[in-house]
Amino acid sequence: MSKIGLLFVLLVSVCCLSCTEKKQGGMVENAFSVAERQLAAQLKAVPEPVAFPRTIRNGELYTTKMNDWTEGFYPGCLWYIYENNRDESWKQSALKWTEALEPLKKLTNHHDIGFLMYCSFGNAYRLTGNEAYKDVLVESARSLCTRFNEKTGCIESWNYRKAWNGKDEWFFPVIIDNMMNLELLYFATKVTGDSLFAKVANKHAATTARNHFRDDYSSYHVVNYDEETGEVLHKATCQGFSDNSTWARGQAWAIYGYTMAYRETKNPDFLNMAVHTADFWLNHPRLPEDGIPYWDFNAGQEGYIPDWNYDPQRFKVIPRDASAAAIAASAFLELSEYVTEGKKYAEAAEHILQSLSSSEYLAEPGTNCNFILKHSVGSIPHGVEIDVPLVYADYYYLEALMRYKNKK
Repeated sequence: MSKIGLLFVLLVSVCCLSCTEKKQGGMVENAFSVAERQLAAQLKAVPEPVAFPRTIRNGELYTTKMNDWTEGFYPGCLWYIYENNRDESWKQSALKWTEALEPLKKLTNHHDIGFLMYCSFGNAYRLTGNEAYKDVLVESARSLCTRFNEKTGCIESWNYRKAWNGKDEWFFPVIIDNMMNLELLYFATKVTGDSLFAKVANKHAATTARNHFRDDYSSYHVVNYDEETGEVLHKATCQGFSDNSTWARGQAWAIYGYTMAYRETKNPDFLNMAVHTADFWLNHPRLPEDGIPYWDFNAGQEGYIPDWNYDPQRFKVIPRDASAAAIAASAFLELSEYVTEGKKYAEAAEHILQSLSSSEYLAEPGTNCNFILKHSVGSIPHGVEIDVPLVYADYYYLEALMRYKNKK
């Protein structure tokens, strides 16, 4: 090839790369623009941090007080808006909504203190460096550790409840979601030097890896232990389609949780879990072309029998779960940094973000009760939050957008 020809090829390549980068940057810019408009309107609708936006019910904004598991995501969303635009007014809103949650640092009656405090105070500390927030997080980690049981090697997720069959009793249920709370514990060890927190996290992650997965690395939602012997008594679901199915958001929690655990420990066993659970997702024959999964990978399939009252006539079109997709996208972006085949995961994340940033999933400003994403699923077996926005879908979508922006 002549020098002129080679120069032409190089110029075309640079122009194509520039156009691609502009398109990708435009996606992030547009998504954050929509998010700012939506959350600015939501802040006006709920001006004080006593009722925390969660979803839509009966066509209206549904909020929760400080007695559930989702309150930390809303201030977390505000922190990501601030991180993107560095506007002081957003910082002040994020601080206000974060600091309102401080009493929850003493919460010990369920495992979700990690979601509540790390998504709020964790981002606050990361972006401000305020030492008071570090102290809140450390106390929160101590509260979480009270639910750890040496015999089971796990942090108890829920208190006593029964399975859907009405017979099996869960005295020590551990759910796959619990992997997400370990980041709070790893943080506490890093800032205090006390290895106890990380030891609890590592033990929980290792026990979960041993008991929560099938041979193909699909995950069970719930594993119930005998708290006296540590024996596994039941492997089941609570929010998925059936005990032997793969609940999409649960699989996303697993991918994210083990990717994060590898980041904090560099334990190759945790990276192995992250890769295998991610590959199960990406290689699944029922993963839709747009990358947004059905709420359960096996919903309605032969061989998967739910214990709850499933009416197939009600679900002729299987609902998607944008929240699961957003969690997975954020996890894939991080996982892409740790493995030689990282391009595969980065491209999967980009594909998901492109889909979520399309008009199919990204809300038109002024609609959707001012949530950012449409088409998520809370719990179909419980008959709640079906094909609606969810605050944690918005949170992980914004997190994934920030990770994507920083990666590019």
